[in-house]
Amino acid sequence: MSKFADMETFEHVVQAPYGALYADSHPLKGKWRSDFFKNDRPIVLELGCGKGEYTVGLARKCPEKNFIGIDIKGARMWQGAKDSLELGLKNVGFLRTNIELIDRFFEAGEVDEIWLTFPDPQMKKVRKRLTSTRFIDSYREFLREDGIIHLKTDSAFLFTYTCELINTNHLEVIAMIDDIDEPGRMDDLLAIQTYYEQQWRSRGITIKYVAFRPHRNELVEPEVEIEYDAYRSFGRNKRTELDQGK
Repeated sequence: MSKFADMETFEHVVQAPYGALYADSHPLKGKWRSDFFKNDRPIVLELGCGKGEYTVGLARKCPEKNFIGIDIKGARMWQGAKDSLELGLKNVGFLRTNIELIDRFFEAGEVDEIWLTFPDPQMKKVRKRLTSTRFIDSYREFLREDGIIHLKTDSAFLFTYTCELINTNHLEVIAMIDDIDEPGRMDDLLAIQTYYEQQWRSRGITIKYVAFRPHRNELVEPEVEIEYDAYRSFGRNKRTELDQGK
């Protein structure tokens, strides 16, 4: 049976690509706790979850919370969906859709936390950065008032940009770490490593982490020039090889 056929049979997987939700909200909006997880625990999203390794890792370490991995590429997401099923995890689900559409799936205050794990830094396209004002405004549509956004990244560019955005808008910082391997920095959740992270580490690249609470005031983009990540200029073949692993 193909991965796509598997995905159709997984009860903990919801598939709703762009065309299916162009105009309408999804029936699960506001009902993830009652209809999907059938409990009242906090909901945590991982956006751009890839193979779902981090989603599954978080679910295993935090059984008191519900986790949803979100990505548009079902063939990659299949791995996490299969692993969580085999592990018997009841607090994890997967949603295949475009990240630009997630406000169609979640009601105001329905989500408690968001994890962004190794997203593309989009160094030349501000609006596509998952920590840009555009996306944070979208997250605030469904993130609870005191909700938290977590960013774990290999990109010095994206880490610096996000920290500048936080400082410019006076957002509440929970943690800001430029190298999680420094003594006393690592915790159980940051210790989760995907194949993708292992590849960056093998090249001597430090892993950064920042967590913050976005307030409800109008956000502005930071006016600062940030040096690009030089290692991202490697050839497409090398980058593609790494991307296949997430």
